[in-house]
Amino acid sequence: MYVRFPLSLRNVEDLLHERHYLWRAVDHEGEVLESFVTKTRDKKAALKFLKKAMRKHGQPEIIVTDRLRSYGAALKEIDAEGRQEIGCWLNNRVENSHLPFRRRERAMLRFRRMRSLQKFAAVHASVYNLFNQERSFSSRDIFKASRTAALAERRGLCAG
Repeated sequence: MYVRFPLSLRNVEDLLHERHYLWRAVDHEGEVLESFVTKTRDKKAALKFLKKAMRKHGQPEIIVTDRLRSYGAALKEIDAEGRQEIGCWLNNRVENSHLPFRRRERAMLRFRRMRSLQKFAAVHASVYNLFNQERSFSSRDIFKASRTAALAERRGLCAG
């Protein structure tokens, strides 16, 4: 960033300080299981997220991650390093499920506080999972019936 923009060291430091990291657990169908916001992306944060996700959803057979070294260190500590898979295009399901969230973040012109980001991430994941229907897995009649059920569920939640 320093090469492209004439920023002082203090400005760069402020930009890096304001950055929050979003950890997400996604199942094999693209449904968001867990989302967690931290200020750091180190072993401690990865360990906290993995323990929280595994406590809530159980032990997975495989864990697909990117090449961040803190994942390996955290998985080694909880004796699950043999389950980790790293490679090109393996985490596409996670990245593609992240696109609607990024669009919303861009429209909101970033989040002002970490707490508001955490609230939005939790609510967005549950609503997105409710309305995200894979069209290729079902016929049009089944798709329309499930979409109608999801809208009725949403109306019931909004009314109550």
